[in-house]
Order: sequence, then structure tokens, then C-alpha cells
Amino acid sequence: MDGEISGEELAGALEDSEDEPVIVDIREPRAFEREHIPGSVNVPFSRLPQEVDRVSDADHVVTVCPHGKASVQAARLITSFEGFDGRVESLAPGIEGWDGPVDSDVAAGEDEAGEQPDAPF
Repeated sequence: MDGEISGEELAGALEDSEDEPVIVDIREPRAFEREHIPGSVNVPFSRLPQEVDRVSDADHVVTVCPHGKASVQAARLITSFEGFDGRVESLAPGIEGWDGPVDSDVAAGEDEAGEQPDAPF
């Protein structure tokens, strides 16, 4: 693991086409669907050992979790895989501290279960 990256530094890297990182969001799918950094891939922490090959060719990987703690472990895990020699950083504030744009896969008006709320009448 190469350390942590701030939200501001990540925003700058995302604007730099030469150093644009692969963002690996390790939260569970429902949390990822609610909000995530645009362009990020969802690989829940529990699946990371089986799916690390999804980022094995990347030159720069940034791991993301809710508060920046579990993503440190995820970054170390990615770094430990044989043959991986890219730069791996953890987003220090986590998604909770990300000030940049977010995408959502949940349609407006849907609740957590993906169902439409009951009509008021």
C-alpha cells in the first residue's frame, strides 16, 4: 500500500487523464447503489480476494469504504497479490468525506428495498 489520498487529491487525479485511478468501492452493493464516486467499481471487501484480477492491470488504484478505515485493509490486500505492481492508495475520509460528484443507481422515489413508497391517499 502506498498510503492514503485525500478527497481533493483524488479529484485532481480523476481530472488527469494520464493518472486516472481505478476506484474500487468495497462497500456492500446496496450502499454502493445509493451513492458512489462516478466511474468506480463495486467489489465488496468479502469478494476482493476472488475479484482482485479486475484491477490487476491498473497503474493506480484507490480503495473506498464508508469512513476510510476498511479501505486501508483493502489497499494492503490488493498490494499483497503477486504480480500486482501498481500504486494503491486508500481514500482517507472515505465516501462520507468525499466532496466531489456522486452517482446513484437508486431511482428517485424508491426506498432502500427498491420499492415505490405508498401513496399518501
